[in-house]
Amino acid sequence: MTQFRSIRIKSLVRTAAVVTLALLLGGCSGDAVSTKNTDAGYKAAESSNYLEAEQLFQEAVSEGEESVSAYRGLGIAQMAQGKYQEAAESFRQALAATDDKMPETVLDLLEYRATAQYRMQDYDGTIETCAQILAEDNASVMAYYYTGAARLHQGSQEEAAANFDYAASLRPNDYQLYLDIYSVYEDTNLSGVGDTYLQTALGIAPQSNEDYYHVGMIYYYLEQYDQASDALHKPVEDGYEPALSLMGRIYLAEGENDNANATYSRLLSDNPKDTDAYNGLALCALAQGDPDQALTYITQGLELEGGEGKQELYFNEIIAYEKKLDFLTARDKCRTYVEMYPTDEAGVKELTFLNTRG
Repeated sequence: MTQFRSIRIKSLVRTAAVVTLALLLGGCSGDAVSTKNTDAGYKAAESSNYLEAEQLFQEAVSEGEESVSAYRGLGIAQMAQGKYQEAAESFRQALAATDDKMPETVLDLLEYRATAQYRMQDYDGTIETCAQILAEDNASVMAYYYTGAARLHQGSQEEAAANFDYAASLRPNDYQLYLDIYSVYEDTNLSGVGDTYLQTALGIAPQSNEDYYHVGMIYYYLEQYDQASDALHKPVEDGYEPALSLMGRIYLAEGENDNANATYSRLLSDNPKDTDAYNGLALCALAQGDPDQALTYITQGLELEGGEGKQELYFNEIIAYEKKLDFLTARDKCRTYVEMYPTDEAGVKELTFLNTRG
């Protein structure tokens, strides 16, 4: 069983991999107590140093720093490491410390908790938390999206579509929302149904490099690679990093390994700290039957500071060892991967396969 981990939709909803400074610092209250560990924790999280951040927030909690900010940060750091159950509990603790003068903070925490619950596949909990969000903000796109996603995973296609459609009506020109919705259908083996949302998104007139990148992503998922390449022409010329990365995936999908390699080499030259560039070069090496070279790129990517974009590297490290027929190392790496990302079905399936190898 060989399955490369290559590309993921970067969601508009709060994911473990994307935590901006605005999200980290917004909505927190401040009492006249020390915030030393809390402030350091948010700074570490901003740099994607989530393990360090978790430790700092744990110290903040232990030393009695402001509870809402400390538990909120702890939940963010835990969620970024795939510790979704622990994160949901941290957000619950943060919510318990709020009062009726903090409505924006309560909404913020509920959104984070819904994200953690969805990631841990607690779909009933997700729906319940989203209902709380909608009771406070009946125009929350995120709440409708997550309710729809949870309902779809529960097999309720009509309820899912109703929630997705309402979310889209609130934000009709948001490419990323349509991609998010499609990704849920894809995850539930209903990509044919999800294609409808991609087709709807193609009716939005692109205005920026980011928009053209999203159009390219849509065509990529529809496996219409010529149209994807056309959409990416301007952002690639402008050096827009997400577009360069996607162009590399398209070259790989079409078997143009030399062009893919050149694209990822350019991406790495433009940004030596781009984990996706290392992952792309590793994919090129794997496609060319050179797992040792792939491992070199993967190791270089994993040595970068922070945790941003490293899940794909860890997964493809497993595949590289499998390609080397070193099943023992691959299995050990996969066990660690599943511990880090327990809700990743691809990792669980890979471990099941590796457990059958000698």
